Amino acid sequence: MKRHCRTILVIFIAVILAAGYAAGAYFVNFALKRGNDTDPLAPPAACVNIQDKSRKIPAMPAAPVEKWSADAPDGRHLAATYYIPATGGHQWAILVHGYGRDQHYAGDYAEAYLEKGYKVLTPDLCASGESEGQYITMGVKESAEVALWAAKIKERDPEAEIVLHGVSMGAATVMLAAGCYDVPGLKAVIEDCGYTSAYEMFTRQLGVIFGLPEYPIMPCVDVVSGIKTGARVSAAAPLKVMPNIKAPVMFIHGTADKLIPPAMMEELYNACRAPKAKFIVEGAGHGDAMKAAPKDYWQAIFNFLEAC
Repeated sequence: MKRHCRTILVIFIAVILAAGYAAGAYFVNFALKRGNDTDPLAPPAACVNIQDKSRKIPAMPAAPVEKWSADAPDGRHLAATYYIPATGGHQWAILVHGYGRDQHYAGDYAEAYLEKGYKVLTPDLCASGESEGQYITMGVKESAEVALWAAKIKERDPEAEIVLHGVSMGAATVMLAAGCYDVPGLKAVIEDCGYTSAYEMFTRQLGVIFGLPEYPIMPCVDVVSGIKTGARVSAAAPLKVMPNIKAPVMFIHGTADKLIPPAMMEELYNACRAPKAKFIVEGAGHGDAMKAAPKDYWQAIFNFLEAC
């Protein structure tokens, strides 16, 4: 009888674990896996629900370019574009795209930096654009890639002073890069509508898109993401590393951001111990601060950078 009960218990536990893994795998693939049946390079399926469909790829800057490549720590091929300004100098900007995007969405940001004489690098992050990878990791592997690109810049220009500027997941990535790695030549960080943690952001979207609570789905997603992608969703948590950042940080957010609420920016700002500033755009939605108030946006950024 006891053996029979133990067998039933083992089977029950196995069924629960299998169901948890299946649920976690479904949502990990939905939110993080690149490609579908018709397009192996398509962004994750969740992008249909999350991304602003009105956002179009901006025109490329009218500047000479070089194609750069590198190898990620796990051996993946990485791609980036170096935009060369008309005037020389040692000011650089690494512009980091958001979730489900690629470097082409950084073109209008690159134009503004080029006009100020900055040399600009726009990388394709993990599993995006021309960079290899099957799964996005919401800033974990991506932040290591940004640190790698900064190292390559310093090899080329030992006097380089580097600004990291990211939007949305790109903002989380640059915060994680500055908080987790010794980024060579780092001058400042510009984070535009980044999240405190990917886990918290996905928990919110789980309720918005599927009407589901955090438990038991998100713990399963967290475990399975570690298995499938090599990085748990919970590891993409800029809030945890904010106290480690030494370079000045500028925080940007729109008051009408429904994907990543302004309260997340306030948490990040309060946790930051480095020199800091904030720029709030009234009525701007997620990732729309530059579009909503371009003149004020760039004036605030370059005033901040000049003071660094």
